[in-house]
Amino acid sequence: MRGAAARNILMAWLLVGILTAGFAGVGWLLADTRGALLFAFCSLLAASAAYAVGDRALLGMLGARPFALAEDPLLRSTADRLAAQLQVAAPKLQLIDDTFPRALVVGRGPRSATLAVSSGLLAALPPPEVEAVIAHELAHVRARDVLTQTYAVLLSTTLLELTRIGGFLSRFLLAVLAPVGAAFTHLLLSPKRELRADGIAAGIVDPHDLADALTRLDRAAELVEFHASPATEPLYTVSPFDHTERITRMFATHPPIAERVARLRAAGAT
Repeated sequence: MRGAAARNILMAWLLVGILTAGFAGVGWLLADTRGALLFAFCSLLAASAAYAVGDRALLGMLGARPFALAEDPLLRSTADRLAAQLQVAAPKLQLIDDTFPRALVVGRGPRSATLAVSSGLLAALPPPEVEAVIAHELAHVRARDVLTQTYAVLLSTTLLELTRIGGFLSRFLLAVLAPVGAAFTHLLLSPKRELRADGIAAGIVDPHDLADALTRLDRAAELVEFHASPATEPLYTVSPFDHTERITRMFATHPPIAERVARLRAAGAT
């Protein structure tokens, strides 16, 4: 656990360092040392802003809103109990008014995270499976995956949004910026983080409940078309995207669902 957390912190700093060095290089080409210092300073300001409000920016893009306790009191108590078991601060809760079942977590780490669930998740999964999904998401907070996920998705989503200029320029930018965003995503996020989160969650909930939830969410992704930026793929418990499309394949970071379910079934059998 400590090794994974240290790696995630290092990856976050590495991303900031690469972007700062890159912008400083552009500034040096434009205005020598003064330009390099100015561009480096601006990139550090942008990184600070992403650290401070990046989670809120992502939640806004996903259409999440503050969760009212009266909407589902059990969700608040479940999240608080699981957070205490994982020794992280109780997350803020937000709701996505969408029938597609999904859950995600964003934030800075164990002391500051926001859990967002869709209304479709609460309707489609029985309470034990909802609990298992929440445990999986909070396991990302425990391992500090949440910081690197937030950084990687925010950067990649921003790059993809820049391609929406229109005309031939949009296609050119997509061909250039999508691989750059995908490269940063895969640099920062290993598929092993999902297996690790499954394992952590299986330590505090029934592994079979989590396996059933993953299977149910995977089937939902096959039956219902999902619309969102493919750069948000790393956020979800199970990838909701159609991976027959080239752009969505570029940002895919989840291991095969069959492997995850098999590991959880084996853990439940012991």
